[in-house]
Amino acid sequence: MCKNSTSQLLSFIKNSPTCFHTVESIRQMLCENGFCELSENESWNLTEGGKYFVTRNRSSIIAFTVGSIDYSGFQIVASHSDSPTFKVKENAEISVSDNYIQLNTERYGGMLCSTWLDRPLSVAGRVIENINGSIKTHLVKVDKDLLLIPNLAIHMNRNANDGVAYNAQVDMLPLFGGIDAKGKFAELIAEECGIDKERVVSTDLFLYNRMPGTVWGNDCEFVSAPQLDDLECAFTSVKALLNSKNDSAICVCGVFDNEEVGSGTKQGAASTFLYDTLTRINYALKKDMEYYNRAVASSFMISADNAHAVHPNHPNLSDPTNKVYMNKGIVIKYNANQKYTTDAVSAAVFKAICEKANVPVQSFTNRSDMLGGSTLGNISNSKVSLNTVDIGLAQLAMHSSYETAGTRDIDYMIDGLTSFYSHVIKTNSDGFIEIKE
Repeated sequence: MCKNSTSQLLSFIKNSPTCFHTVESIRQMLCENGFCELSENESWNLTEGGKYFVTRNRSSIIAFTVGSIDYSGFQIVASHSDSPTFKVKENAEISVSDNYIQLNTERYGGMLCSTWLDRPLSVAGRVIENINGSIKTHLVKVDKDLLLIPNLAIHMNRNANDGVAYNAQVDMLPLFGGIDAKGKFAELIAEECGIDKERVVSTDLFLYNRMPGTVWGNDCEFVSAPQLDDLECAFTSVKALLNSKNDSAICVCGVFDNEEVGSGTKQGAASTFLYDTLTRINYALKKDMEYYNRAVASSFMISADNAHAVHPNHPNLSDPTNKVYMNKGIVIKYNANQKYTTDAVSAAVFKAICEKANVPVQSFTNRSDMLGGSTLGNISNSKVSLNTVDIGLAQLAMHSSYETAGTRDIDYMIDGLTSFYSHVIKTNSDGFIEIKE
């Protein structure tokens, strides 16, 4: 039997094929739980005990709760809404030998290309409609098996099992239909939105994997699905915010777009979105910049992005003494060159938080002779500097179109982050931090 939290995660992922849909899924969760939507281009009127959220580009979202007007600081969990995929280019159709219609795409992020081959795909994203000189945004999700990227037969590439270098412009283009499909893609997208094709002025469309998530293993201990990196962290952080109450701090849950391509957009972690939101909260609560600076100095952030579990076929690729496994708890990530923000202080704080919730933790480092990825933690710190720990959940096949994680870890993350939001973390002096009930 699938645990309730796992079922909810898989439903969340199914409804969130793109960053735009992810933010809409989170938006619906928040609205159902009494959160009020704010707009960046309107005044904010915040009250003690209030619950709010704001979006930017409809692909990033920040939700927060106001514990007290005289708040002690910000307690932030940050994750990201995007995953590696393929973006559909403008003028997408390509005719092949007057018999096939392909779609012209380009890579978004660093995916494992082979995992996109020979499986049912479709298209989702947003469509911009021109209505008498004004523009309107539509979310679109073509909910049927629409595309497939066919592999090359072994007879045509005898060295395929010895390793393949994939050319994104040659090997990774999806097949849309026979020659009768010519001119039909734009019509299909407009029809899905319920608008005339002539009124579509631009699109942001992406491929998504149609394979449904599944729970498997001898004891249903594994979950596999698209986009576990990083929708697992996004989902669990929102659930934790909904589950918690803090009468002192401002609890913040931020889900940012474009982490997979460097975060350097107006809605990414390198943008002003987090800083703008925190300062506006401060002003709306009638506090000056001196109060804000003191509050930030007493704040704490968790950067949540999944980690590499020990691979059963390649255990030698993990660090000799810091191996992490699925279903063994939340992973704290360390890197001497600051690819991760964790230091001794932030790790100690997070370990104490998890201990209070009886949540196990693990330590991850890369092998010293292997480079790892990075997260949005340090990027966010360039805009709002505060004590930060990098964490995640152990998973296999990161950046595959179908990833695997542990079912028990979902509840560990919800419980650990709920504990974080429910305690008050106060910096009494540099390096001396107090954790209060």
